[in-house]
Amino acid sequence: MSSETVAIAGWQAVMEYWPAFMCWAIPMLGAALMPVFAKFGDKFRDMMAVVFGAGAVVSTFSMIPWLMSGHTPGDVQVTEWINFFGHPLKMGVLVDPITVIVVNVVAFISFFIIVYSTSYMHGDTHLTRFWFFFLFFLGSMLLLVVSDNLIQTMIGWEGVGICSYGLIGYYYRDAKERWLGGPEPTPMFPPSHCGMKAFVVTGIGDVFILGAMFIIFHFAGTVNYVELIQTAPEWLAEMSHYPGLIAITAIMFLGGPIGKSAQFPLHEWLPEAMAGPTSVSALIHAATMVKAGVYLVARMSPVFYIGAYVLHLPEARLYFIAIAIVGGFTTFMAASQAIVSVELKKILAYSTVSQIGYMMLGLGLAGLSEEAYVAGLTAGIFHLMSHALFKASLFLGAGSVIHAIHSIYTFDMGGLKKYMPKTYWLMVLATISLAGVPPFSGFWSKDAVFIAAMIAGTPLAYALLAVGGISAALTMTYSIRYIWLTFLAPESKHIHELEHHGHAPHEAPLVMWGSVAVLVVVMLGISVLGLAGQFNTGLNPEIFIEEQIHHALHAIMPHEVELIVPHIDFGIKSQAWSLSAFLLVVGILSGRTYYWNRKVDEWDMERTGWRAPIYKFLWNRWYMNPLYYKVFVDGFINTGKNLYQNLEKAAFDKITPVVSGFFINLGINLYDSVETEVLDEGINEGVPSFFTSVYHHLKKLQTGVLSYNIAYMAIIFLVLIIVLMIFGGMI
Repeated sequence: MSSETVAIAGWQAVMEYWPAFMCWAIPMLGAALMPVFAKFGDKFRDMMAVVFGAGAVVSTFSMIPWLMSGHTPGDVQVTEWINFFGHPLKMGVLVDPITVIVVNVVAFISFFIIVYSTSYMHGDTHLTRFWFFFLFFLGSMLLLVVSDNLIQTMIGWEGVGICSYGLIGYYYRDAKERWLGGPEPTPMFPPSHCGMKAFVVTGIGDVFILGAMFIIFHFAGTVNYVELIQTAPEWLAEMSHYPGLIAITAIMFLGGPIGKSAQFPLHEWLPEAMAGPTSVSALIHAATMVKAGVYLVARMSPVFYIGAYVLHLPEARLYFIAIAIVGGFTTFMAASQAIVSVELKKILAYSTVSQIGYMMLGLGLAGLSEEAYVAGLTAGIFHLMSHALFKASLFLGAGSVIHAIHSIYTFDMGGLKKYMPKTYWLMVLATISLAGVPPFSGFWSKDAVFIAAMIAGTPLAYALLAVGGISAALTMTYSIRYIWLTFLAPESKHIHELEHHGHAPHEAPLVMWGSVAVLVVVMLGISVLGLAGQFNTGLNPEIFIEEQIHHALHAIMPHEVELIVPHIDFGIKSQAWSLSAFLLVVGILSGRTYYWNRKVDEWDMERTGWRAPIYKFLWNRWYMNPLYYKVFVDGFINTGKNLYQNLEKAAFDKITPVVSGFFINLGINLYDSVETEVLDEGINEGVPSFFTSVYHHLKKLQTGVLSYNIAYMAIIFLVLIIVLMIFGGMI
C-alpha cells in the first residue's frame, strides 16, 4: 500500500473505489426509503431492510481483495468540501487494512442482526421507525470508519449517537413492562429516560473531542488523518512550546471515545441501553457504537506515538497512559458488577463494558514502550473482532430466551436447556469464548492483550496486567453464573406458571437461532485458525492482523519513523498461557462454589456475613450511578428549586411589586404632567390652534381686489431687493 493520496475528481473516484462509498451510502438510502417501502406492505418493507443490509455486506466484502493483495487504496480524496480560513478540506475515504477489517466486522454482524430482527420484531406496529434508525445507524457507523478526516468522522459519530437515542428509547411510550432495572425496591427506569441518558452522557464526551479537534486544527491546519500523521513532527513540536497543551489535548480527545465506548467515568449509560429491543442491544454492544471509540483511539494513536517516541515529548505518552488506566480499571469494575446483576441482558451489558476495557487496555499498552506499539494495536483490533462475534451471539441468544419466557430476570429462568437446546449450546459456545477458554477466539484475543503488557514491560504495564488478569477470573465466574441460572438451575416459579397456563418456553424460530449459529460458526472458525496458527503462522489470525496493521502504519507514517515488530518467543507465550490457565481455574472454582454446586444462592450472598457489604457495594454499581444522579440530576433539580424558593420567591417576587408599582406611578405622573399638559394641551391642541389663528389673521389680508394683490406683490419684490442688496455680497 502506498502512503500517497489518491486524488481523482468526483464521480471517477466514486466509481473506481465504489465499495468504500457504497458501504455506508446503501444503508442510509435504505433508511430514507423505509417509509416508501412500508406503503407496499410490511413483508416487503422487512425484505428490503435485509436487502439494503446485504448491500452493505457486499460492499465491505468487495474491499477484502484490496486487503489480501496488500494494495489498499489509502486516502482517496474526491473533491474540496469546506475551506477553513485558507485550509481546504477534501471529502474522501481512507481505505487501509484497519478500515477494511473494521467495516467488515460491522457490516457482517449487523446483517445477521437484521435477519434475526425480522423474526424477533415481527408484528411490532412501529417497525418502519425501527428499520429507519437501524439502517441509518449502520450507515453512520460505516461512514465513521471509512472517513479520511475528523469532520466526516464526527458526522458519522453524531449519526450513531442520534440513532442510539432513537433505538434505546424505541419503546418511548414507556409501558410498565418495558421498564428496566429492579426488582423493587431497586429503582426502575422507562425506555425514554434510558435513551436520553445515553444521548446526554455520550454527548458530554463529544464536547471534549470537539474541543481537542479545534486545538489540533489550529496547529496542524488540517483534520485529514494522513496529513495529521505525516506532518505530526512539525505541528506537535510547535504545540510543545505551550507546556501542558499536548496533555490537555490528548485527554480531551479521549473524552469522545470514553463516552461512546462506555468507559469510566462515562460508562453508566450502557447498562440502561438494554431498554431497547434485544437486537438493538446486539447492534450497539457488539457491532457498532461501542466499537467506535476503540476505532478512533487506534486511528489517532500514530500521532501521539510520533510525539512520544520520535519527538520524545513526555506529554504525548499521556494519551496511552490515560486510556490504559481507564481501560484496565473499567474492565475490572464492570466485571465485578456483572457478578451480582439479575437481568440477563444487563449482565451481558456489564460484560461488554468490561471487554471494551480490554480493547482500550491493549491500545493503551501500545504506547507504554516502542516495542509494544504494533503488538498493542493488534491486541485491541483482534479483541474487537473476536468480541463482536461472541457478544452478538450472546445478545441474540439472550433475546431468544427473553422472547420465550417474557421476563428479563434470571430468577425467572432456570431449566431452559430442556426447552431451548439449540439456544443453550450456541450461548455456551459463545460464553466459553467470552471467558477466554482455549482454544476459542476469546482466549487468543485476550491473550494478545496480556502479551502486549509483557512486551511493554513497564511497572504500569505489569500492574494493569494484574488488573486484567483478575478481571479475566471474574469473567469466568459471571459466565458460569448466567449460564447456570438461565439454563441449568431448577425451573423457576415463573416457568412453572407459564407451563400451567399452556405457554411453556419453546425454542426460537429458525431465523433467530440460525442467525446466531452463523455467527458462532464464524467464531469457531477463527478459534480453529488460532489453534492451527500456533503450528503454522500463515494461518494465525493474530499474525495476519499484526502484519496488516504494520503495513498500514508503515504506509502512513513519516519516513523517519521506524516501527518495531517484536519477536514473541515461546517463553512469553507460555507465560501468558499459564497466567490465563491459572485465572480460568480460579474463575471456574468460584463459579462452581457459588452457583454450579449451589452452596451459596445468589440472594443468600446479600444476607451472609462478610459478603453483605460487598454484595451491596456491587449491587449499587459501586455507588457511581446513584452519585451521578445525586449530583447531576437531583443536584440540578434541587438547585433549581432552591433558586426558586430563595431567589425568585424570596427576592424577585418581593421586588416585583415595588418595581412594578414604581413604574405604574411613574406612568401615571408622566400621563398627567407630560402627556396631558404638554403633549395633549401644548402640542396636540396648541399647535393646531396657533396655525388656525395665523390662518384667520392672514386670510383677512386676502380681499380679492386686484389693486391690493398688485400692491402685495410690489411689497414682496421690494423686500427681496432690499435683502439682496444687504446680503448679496455674502451669497
